[in-house]
Amino acid sequence: MLKVISSHVFLTHRLHPGLLDVFARTGAQGVELFAARQHFDYTSRPDIRELAEWFRSNPIEPFSIHAPMFPDNEMGRGGAPAVNVIHPEKARRIDAMDEIKRALEVAEQIPLRFLILHLGERDDTWGLRALEHSITAIEHLRAFAAPLGVRLLVENLEGEVATPAHLIEILNSGHFTDLGVCLDVGHAHLGEGVSAALETLRDRLRSSHLHDNRGDKDAHLWPGDGTIDWDSALGGLKAAPHTPAGVLEISYSIGETPDSVAEKAYKAFETMDQARPIVPQEAEESQ
Repeated sequence: MLKVISSHVFLTHRLHPGLLDVFARTGAQGVELFAARQHFDYTSRPDIRELAEWFRSNPIEPFSIHAPMFPDNEMGRGGAPAVNVIHPEKARRIDAMDEIKRALEVAEQIPLRFLILHLGERDDTWGLRALEHSITAIEHLRAFAAPLGVRLLVENLEGEVATPAHLIEILNSGHFTDLGVCLDVGHAHLGEGVSAALETLRDRLRSSHLHDNRGDKDAHLWPGDGTIDWDSALGGLKAAPHTPAGVLEISYSIGETPDSVAEKAYKAFETMDQARPIVPQEAEESQ
C-alpha cells in the first residue's frame, strides 16, 4: 500500500516547500495536493513552479490532486457557490468543470497520477438526471485530463448521489472501464459501513482516504482516534485486486503543528505497513 498524505492537514496555511519537507519526515511516499486557492493556488504559475521544483528534487511522488470544492479563497464563506459538476443549472455545471480544469492544468508542471473528483453535494438527490449529469461531467473532464497524463477517481460521499452502489452504476453506465474509485473510509463509516463499501468498490479501488470519526460527523480524525475498526479496514484495502494507495486526509481544524503532523503520520504509516490483508471471507468470520 503506497503511503500518501494529503496537504489538507495544513489547509489554513499556504502550501510551500517547508510543509512538503514535513511530509518527507513522515515516511510518506506520495502527496495529495488539496486544491483550495487559499492553501494551494492552482491558478498561480509561480506557486506551481515552486512546488514542481521541490518534487523534482525529492523522492516523494506528487500522487494526486483533490479537485477544488470552492472557487474562491474563503472555501465559500464569502458566498461563492460550491464547485458542483452535477448541479441542476447548466451554467453552474459548466463553471464547476472549468474550475476543475484549472486545477488539472497543474499537471503541465507537476506529474500527477490522479484527480479525486466529487460528484454532487450532500443534499443532491439521486435519479436519472444526476446519473446523466455525472456521466457528462466525467466524459468532459476525462477528455481534458487524458493528454495531461491524469486519470479520474470518483470518491464516495455522504448523501444520495455518490454512494458506493451509485458510483458503480455511474461508471458502468458510462462504460468508464479506465476509471477507478477513491474509497473514503470516514465517509463509508458514516454511511453503509466500511466493510460493505469495500465489498461494493473493491474491484475499482485505486486510492483511499484514511481518517477516523465517531460515527456522528465527518471529523477527519487521525486513524485510531474514532470508532473505525482499522485492522479490518486496512486489511480489506490490502486484499483488493489493485491495492489502493492509503492517503491520510486529516482535519485542518485540529490545530496540528508540523512536528505533531510528522509524528502522528509516521505512526499511522507504521500501522498501515503492519496491517495484514483480509479477504472478504475472513472479514465475515471475524465479526
